Amino acid sequence: MAAEEPDAAGAAAAVAADGSEQRQPEGGGGGPNEEEEEEEDADDDDDEIEASARDDEDAARRATRRRNARFLDGMITRKVVKQTVMTSVYGVTFVGARDQIKRRLEESIVALLDAPESDERRAEIARLEALGIITDRAAREVDEPALFHAAVYVAQLTLDVLSELFSSARLIMAWLGDCARIVALDGQPVSWITPLGLPVVQPYRNASKYAIKTVAQNVLLVDTSEQLPVATRKQRTAFPPNFIHSLDSTHMLLTAIDMSRRGYTFTAVHDSYWTHADDVDVMNRVLREKFLELYSRPILEDLEASFRLRYPHLDFPPIPDRGELDITQVLDAPYFFS
Repeated sequence: MAAEEPDAAGAAAAVAADGSEQRQPEGGGGGPNEEEEEEEDADDDDDEIEASARDDEDAARRATRRRNARFLDGMITRKVVKQTVMTSVYGVTFVGARDQIKRRLEESIVALLDAPESDERRAEIARLEALGIITDRAAREVDEPALFHAAVYVAQLTLDVLSELFSSARLIMAWLGDCARIVALDGQPVSWITPLGLPVVQPYRNASKYAIKTVAQNVLLVDTSEQLPVATRKQRTAFPPNFIHSLDSTHMLLTAIDMSRRGYTFTAVHDSYWTHADDVDVMNRVLREKFLELYSRPILEDLEASFRLRYPHLDFPPIPDRGELDITQVLDAPYFFS
């Protein structure tokens, strides 16, 4: 059997072991080790370039955040974030929250420019001009990109805090959306029955539109028949707020029924409840009692059971764990409802 030919490294090691002199390759060229070192150096250069680019991006982001913080110092009032906080339970998106906050910031700047002359007003306008937020006081112009980035900054912080404070509520909202998506993907509109026994069906479908051109005008016809396929995305995104609205209306009607039974005048628009001034204390007590009565029921369990009964061939995710809020505290909460 022929002996195997030793590889280059083995041969070099054998020569070295014999005490023989190792020769460099002819022509003065670098050996394999030198080529590997050059490749490693090139890789190191690429890594340094990428790291430098990341550092530049991080520095730019930090600079933007610092500018946002300086601009927003003293600008964040209840009005700026109220709409976002209130609509968070209805599934407001990040884009929606950003646009809401941007409008409120614009309104705050306009209100500042329209405010009566005072040292405080002049100082605040000067501060915003120094930051480049107000670009032309007379023309009431602002730096739109700066306002946009500030709104992004506040919207992200607001939504992050809401997710942290109301984590269980967020999980339940996600569960409602997931259930709606499962139903819609089956080609069915989402439907449920409120605690008062009122049936609700979401009407959202992929409407067909037809444009008819005439000599006098153009007419747009929209077909919204129940034969059209359901709009899956709309069914999913609309269900959490619609379900909450149905519970709000149930609470209102429970309050109205109880007030009528007691012989008191009562009227309401959405979540604004009214009665005569002398009877406000009674109404405040009744609406708290009815709230506790409503939300002491197994609302989510009843909804899940109705889904499984109505759509027995579909699989729904389990209900998320509840939080630890003691809702009996609403009976003594002075600012529970306004």
